[in-house]
Amino acid sequence: MDTILALGLALVPFMLTILFVVFFLIGAHKVLLGDKSMHPDAKLPRKLILLLLYIVGLIAIAIALPVTESTRNQVISLIGILLSGVIAFSSTTIVANVMAGIVLRFTKPFRTGDFIRVEGYFGRVTEKGLFDTEIQTEQRELIAFTNSYLTSHPLQVVRSSGTIISASLSLGYDVHHDRIDTLLLKAAESSELSDPFVQIIELGDHAITYRVSGLLTEVKSMISARSRLYANILDVLHDDKIEIVSPGFMNQRKLPDDMVVLPAKARAKVKVKVKEDEKLPEDLIFDKAEQAETKERSEQELLKQIGQLEIDLKAAEGDKKVSIQNQLTATQEALAILQAPEIIDEDRPSADKTD
Repeated sequence: MDTILALGLALVPFMLTILFVVFFLIGAHKVLLGDKSMHPDAKLPRKLILLLLYIVGLIAIAIALPVTESTRNQVISLIGILLSGVIAFSSTTIVANVMAGIVLRFTKPFRTGDFIRVEGYFGRVTEKGLFDTEIQTEQRELIAFTNSYLTSHPLQVVRSSGTIISASLSLGYDVHHDRIDTLLLKAAESSELSDPFVQIIELGDHAITYRVSGLLTEVKSMISARSRLYANILDVLHDDKIEIVSPGFMNQRKLPDDMVVLPAKARAKVKVKVKEDEKLPEDLIFDKAEQAETKERSEQELLKQIGQLEIDLKAAEGDKKVSIQNQLTATQEALAILQAPEIIDEDRPSADKTD
């Protein structure tokens, strides 16, 4: 009987410690992650704090074990070895991607909807996770990169303020470069590119290589803008009776001196402009990336509105306070609907790019 009583008394501190840790972690979870209107990016540091609290709670339970001091020290040492092993093997485990995800969240090299290029892969960012990042390519495919892969490889990001659109072509030495400069600048201006410029890239054995470039401020239409630039280059050069042929073309077949290689005009020249309501190829190609960017912007706007309404609510009185409270509730409900996870997601990538 005394043995059972002694064992029960020895278990009391251990059981109290377990109860304290459990209730403490439940309370910490509600305090740190209880706000459903919080943006996912803002939840990341709180999740890390909660993870540390779980580790501390585990150590506290180990210290309270009703065993001898030497056994208790061995258990604590075992926990330390396990944690050290996880960190030591982080370069090849999930922990590496978590750490890389944290780095990407804090450095913010790109945002949802941005165009990025990684090791030959190009597309728009559709999703940023703690373990991987997903992009949508020009073929409308979805590719997932582990975050450790992104942090260990060069990453090119198209700036949202604008990007340079370029086109290169080779022309013969029989046409003066001033004439080519004027025509290529005209083609760039017709393509609605800002601050166009022309460069001579190479003086080859048989041809001169030119590059025309211009600033595109609406980066979402980058693919269409490049196609328009190519088409306008063809139009202005052909209209000015300048042939675009490779140097080997004339050496492979004989042509009369008065013959020029130009396509026949099917109709009068019409300057093509993109209508405001006209759908671009990018609308179909990057549909998921566009939806993700729109959703993220809407969440940020709703969070700003909620913050302002909470400030106004504290200073308001009477009927005005009731009105602001109703607006706040409606805005929080709209945010909850927007942040609700999708039930079905058919557009998951078929293969992940890993390191």
